[in-house]
This record gives sequence, C-alpha cells and structure tokens, in this order.
Amino acid sequence: AGRACLVVTDEFPCFMLPKLVAAAAQKVDVLLEQVDSNGLLPLRAAEKVFLTAASFRRFLAKELPRHEAELPAAEPLKGARIPRPKTVPEEILRRWPPSKLPVDRSTLPIDHSVAPVAAKGGSAAAREALNRFMDAKLSRYAEDRNHPERDATSGLSPYLHFGHLSVHEICARRLTKEFRDQLVTWRELGYNMSSKRPDYDRYESLPLWARRTLEDHASDPRPTVYSLEEFESASTHDPLWNAAQRELVREGRIHNYLRMVWGKKILEWSASPREALDIMIELNNKYAIDGRDPNSYSGIFWILGRYDRAWGPERPIFGKIRYMSSENTARKFRVKDYIARYAP
Repeated sequence: AGRACLVVTDEFPCFMLPKLVAAAAQKVDVLLEQVDSNGLLPLRAAEKVFLTAASFRRFLAKELPRHEAELPAAEPLKGARIPRPKTVPEEILRRWPPSKLPVDRSTLPIDHSVAPVAAKGGSAAAREALNRFMDAKLSRYAEDRNHPERDATSGLSPYLHFGHLSVHEICARRLTKEFRDQLVTWRELGYNMSSKRPDYDRYESLPLWARRTLEDHASDPRPTVYSLEEFESASTHDPLWNAAQRELVREGRIHNYLRMVWGKKILEWSASPREALDIMIELNNKYAIDGRDPNSYSGIFWILGRYDRAWGPERPIFGKIRYMSSENTARKFRVKDYIARYAP
C-alpha cells in the first residue's frame, strides 16, 4: 500500500472485517475505498434497521427495482492500463513468504480439530451447484425444502458467503417466488441488521419483548443442562439433535429446517438464554462453512425471537418465544434415514 495511490477492498459488515478495514485505513497514507458487492440492495440504501421481514418486503418493493438494473461488470478491469510492479517488495516477501503447492495443512495456524469437508470451493463449483439446483430442485423447492429426506435446499450459502457466486448471477435466472424470497428478502435483511447495528451479535440486540420473556423464564428449571463440550460432541439424549450436530461437524452445514430445531433445543438445554446464544455462535462459527455471515447471525438470533413475534400460551424456559421440538419434527417428516445417515 505504501507504493499505491489508492487501496481498494471489499466491504463486509460483520465478524472481524469492519475493524480490520478500519485499522488498515489508519495505517495507509492514501485513500482506501470499500466496494459494497454484498447483495442487490446497497448497504446504505436503507436508513434504518428493519425488525420484521414483512416491513422489509414493503421497503424492497419500492426501493429494489432501481438497484436491480445496476449489474456488476463481467470484466471490470478490461481496457484499464494498470502498471504492474516488476518485483514484489522485499518487505512483503518477508511478511508473507510464497508457499509451494500443495501446502501441508498441518503447518497452518488453524484449528486442526475441525476436519476438512468434501465440498469444493471456487466459482466453477459454485456454478455447478447453481445449475444442479435449477435443474433438479427449484421446481419442488417450495414443497420439499423443509423435508430433510428430500434434499431440496440450494446449498448455495457458502458460495455466496465467500464471494464464489454473486446474488446477481442467481437472480438473472428464472426463480420461484419462494426461493427468491429466501435469497433476497431474508438474506438482505441480515445484511441490513449487521450493517446498521454494531451489536448485531450481542444478546442486547434482541427485541425488547424477546429479552423480557427470556429473562422472565431464565431461572425456570431445565429438563437437562448440557455443556458446550457435550453439545459439540453430539452427546445429548436426543438422536435427531445429535444427527444435526454431526452433520454440522462433518459437512459444515445443517439442513435448513433442522437448524431451527438444533437452536431451539440448545436454548432449552442451556443454563441460561445468554449461554445458549454463546454456544450457538461458537458452534456455528467454528463448523459452518457459511459461519460468521449476516445470514448465520439472523438464523441464530431468530431462535431467540429476532424477526419473529410473541407466541402464546407461555411455556417454561421459552416464555413467548416460538417453540419447536424434535418430537413434533419427527411427526412431520421422515427423520429415521437422516438419523441413520449421521450416526456415530
């Protein structure tokens, strides 16, 4: 950056990246610009935080059409005359020495308790996943997406998270209204929250009604209380929950519907709502390929009432928070094959 006239970086509204960019801006002596390529709606197009999907849909209906026509250039640097340095500065080589492929993973400063997953990254793999979804799953997405045994979810979230696939590219296809609502409304809603509230990942960011009802029932007796280690190792008494946790550890994901059940049971089996939140964030960010993402935080905080409403009658532990259970899930869907697939 010391030899540059301008530094350009991606803008991402959560995890450590906003602080990292702010720190970099203090160190460079030239202009540093962030490019917002997070979604269809620019992060600054909304002036407030939206608390419900319904209110955000109304906003999108008015605001989004004028932004959808602004497509990213396929080759943004085509024709640009950019001087390239003949050599890499010694300072950079000392700090980031070049590696020889293939890299020995055991030498990397990462958590080696988290095993690699079979999924492949990159834009080619992302487009293959998109094509498979469009050809084999989109037509039955609305009816089958909640059924673990029917494999109708898109699996595109990790590719969107890492920028291997653009939401513009997906929306250029002919989508069903149900899938578009998930892709646009719910995804952009998460980015709205994380870009407007610095405490998006804090318990205090929950709606007031949710915090009140959780605190009213925080001292309710729990049927059982598990530690983080017991949750992480899938050592609960519930076969369906254990299967969902093993799917997370082995594949870096949990089926969309079962992820909600997974979170609700962590709330029920933790010593307090705050501890439940900490456990969900830790497990999700450690194992989910699309962890540390606005969508991930939306899903976790939905468990505790964000973007939801109060439900009655009040229940122990949950209060007015929406209740879900493994037993009800087993009655709705065929979960035996799923449990067998993720057996110990």
